[in-house]
Amino acid sequence: MDLLNYAFMQRALLAAVLVGVTAPAIGTYLVQRRQAVMGDGIGHVAMTGVALGFLFNASPVWMATLVAVVGAVGMELIRSRGRTSGDIALAMLFYGGLAGGVMIINLAPGGSTANLISYLFGSITTVSAEDVTAVVVLAAFVVAVTLGLRRQLFAICQDEEFARVTGLPVRALNLLMAVTAAVTVTVAMRIVGLLLVSAMMVIPVAAAQRVTRGFTATLSLAMVIGVLVSLTGTVTTYYIDAPSGGTIVLLAIAVFMVMTAVSTPLARRRADAAREAEEVCTRDDVKV
Repeated sequence: MDLLNYAFMQRALLAAVLVGVTAPAIGTYLVQRRQAVMGDGIGHVAMTGVALGFLFNASPVWMATLVAVVGAVGMELIRSRGRTSGDIALAMLFYGGLAGGVMIINLAPGGSTANLISYLFGSITTVSAEDVTAVVVLAAFVVAVTLGLRRQLFAICQDEEFARVTGLPVRALNLLMAVTAAVTVTVAMRIVGLLLVSAMMVIPVAAAQRVTRGFTATLSLAMVIGVLVSLTGTVTTYYIDAPSGGTIVLLAIAVFMVMTAVSTPLARRRADAAREAEEVCTRDDVKV
């Protein structure tokens, strides 16, 4: 493939694989605990971090990571202490982060506004070697948390009170999950974009849920789907010169639609089998 001859495509494809793995990995937990839109709120906060990076001539990726982590931790603390609802906390992240980013980027040197677009919607041509290094480090953290602590994270997603009774450090795990979600946003922003990263956290998981049973199976298939659509979308972007974020998300939606079409007859077949088994049991009870 001629695209592999270009260094920027090698970097973009590596970043795409890492996005495909990490976004559905943390997204599976967020979907499980009905916080699917959390990535959107963190993405808006990360925009402030990117703008600060341009303003102070620092790495936008690392600055976005710092600001996103602070925002995610703040939101989790507000939610856990009950001072306001999770929805209001998310709204504060959405609009405060967005407004802060818009205001700060106007203070940055000329040309920063144009560069900001690539962070909002993703761009394969702007992934630098420094970005790849940051993404690899951050992705390793996300994978270590989401896979290494999957039993503990699953427990708090299912029932926080029961997890607390069993001795799990629920508050620490909730904060760790929030931090991991924030890190995932900054991993994905160079390829998918801050405004679309939440889609990669949710859609592959939703697609996997159509055909799987059980948490582990859903997590595994969601990560496979994430990698496939990220790679396919990145390659497609190279040939048709389209925004990488939009291309990847549309492919993910297409996969979801295919999975839905496949799952419908499967669900009907399972229902028929369950009904037949119930009828057999009923007949046996009558005979007895």
